[in-house]
Amino acid sequence: MLFPTNSRYLNVETTKLVLPDGTEIAYLARRFVPPPDRFALLQQYQVAEGDRLDNLTARFFGDPEQFWRVCDANGAMHPDALTEEIGRRLRITLPEGIPGVPNV
Repeated sequence: MLFPTNSRYLNVETTKLVLPDGTEIAYLARRFVPPPDRFALLQQYQVAEGDRLDNLTARFFGDPEQFWRVCDANGAMHPDALTEEIGRRLRITLPEGIPGVPNV
């Protein structure tokens, strides 16, 4: 399976299940959400009324489909929950594995 470069599934392994009759079913292996402390913080953003995660990721990352990066960085399983509480602080981070600049 091919996924676009902005997909959270880009580097997830594809595997297959072989049924007793020989039929092969391809599927995506489980993606484990990394712990939030594995992401270098760029800034925090305080949620305002009317905020939507896709609009925020378009603003911060230039791509509304990168909402999953904010979910991962904030340990969220439900994207909409991140913007439900006005005033909540969201971590805006670099992608996993990219170190930040210390003491910034």
